[in-house]
Amino acid sequence: MTKSNLDTLYSGVWLIFFLLGLGTLLPWNFFITATVYFTSRLKDASLFNSSANQTEMGGDQHNILQSKFNNVMTLCAMLPLLICTCLNSFLHTLISQRLRVMGSLLIIMLVFIVTAVLVKVPLEPLPFFSITMVKIVIINSFGAILQGSLFGMAGLLPASYTTPIMSGQGLAGTFAAFAMICAIASGSELHDAAFGYFITACFVIFLSIISYIVLPKLEFFQFYQDRNKKQKPNQENSVNLMTIWLLAFSVCFTFTVTIGTFPAITADTTSTIADGGSWDLYFIPVSCFLLFNLCDWAGRSLTAICMWPQKDSVLLPLAILCRLAFVPLFMLCNVQPRLHLPVFFHHDGFFIVFMIFFAFSNGYLASLCMCYGPKNVLPHEAETAGAIMAFFLCLGLASGAALSFLFRALV
Repeated sequence: MTKSNLDTLYSGVWLIFFLLGLGTLLPWNFFITATVYFTSRLKDASLFNSSANQTEMGGDQHNILQSKFNNVMTLCAMLPLLICTCLNSFLHTLISQRLRVMGSLLIIMLVFIVTAVLVKVPLEPLPFFSITMVKIVIINSFGAILQGSLFGMAGLLPASYTTPIMSGQGLAGTFAAFAMICAIASGSELHDAAFGYFITACFVIFLSIISYIVLPKLEFFQFYQDRNKKQKPNQENSVNLMTIWLLAFSVCFTFTVTIGTFPAITADTTSTIADGGSWDLYFIPVSCFLLFNLCDWAGRSLTAICMWPQKDSVLLPLAILCRLAFVPLFMLCNVQPRLHLPVFFHHDGFFIVFMIFFAFSNGYLASLCMCYGPKNVLPHEAETAGAIMAFFLCLGLASGAALSFLFRALV
């Protein structure tokens, strides 16, 4: 095979993993971007039949649903994500890779088709709330299986092939943040913007399905799949967690710090230079969400050309521990409302500089950990190691979400 053909195969596998990474997180990112749409459906009386003599109790019920939406959504997202990622890391050998990946993609696409249709269907608040939470559980359950399976697949390949998954996931957040800014700038109706989010998610999932169908036909990918199958019958596929514990803890700690701070603290930061102008409207969408996702994506993507420090270097866990400093730095920005701490970094520029380093370090260091993890074990254990690393990534997300309530209360 010529060098040109090899380069084409490498690029094809890289691109497919990138699209699969994009398809893993873009739907969920669009879903949470439409949070304002979901909460509006819980309070807008024009969307359901309401009698003229509606009781005060009914009005209170709708307000309760709206106020509890974010908390219940977080619970319905994090618990299935953590449980299903854990199950996938132990049970992936019992269910074929094709069934786990294709089945998850098809079910998630079906949920988003239903979600898009329901934009046009009037529903009373309580049924709408219940249906939405069921959809969140389904999306995150199968999203967890999909993500764990992808990192397991990438673990069978050279270390650099985990990068496109991480990069695709980073771009998913960037797309969602950009879409939110476009919706604000255009003055689109909530329902129209949400419908656009959900249809776009369906299209991206469809591209992911097509990509996965093509993947086994590429000789480069098939070589590593066949090598893994040949090794499994003669060697027990059990990963000693001690061989990857430091990297697993590192990726967990990275996301714990990140999600503990972003967006619980960062999204409550107020501009000190907007003075009631348009920057006041765009400060959080641009300086918080778009900037974070762009820099996070850049950090994740950089590991395609640079992987430093090495997996055995003490600098890697040390750099990850140093990120803990971002928690007090953001707390001392102009976060409002606040009860305890003073504002030390008044100017918007401090917040923006902190956000750049915070997001870039998250993407770069997390991607390094995910790339190195499966390479700390024997080749036939790499798929299991990749799935275990995905579990610790999700554990970091859940831990960060839990700690975010404490961090925000301390401000």
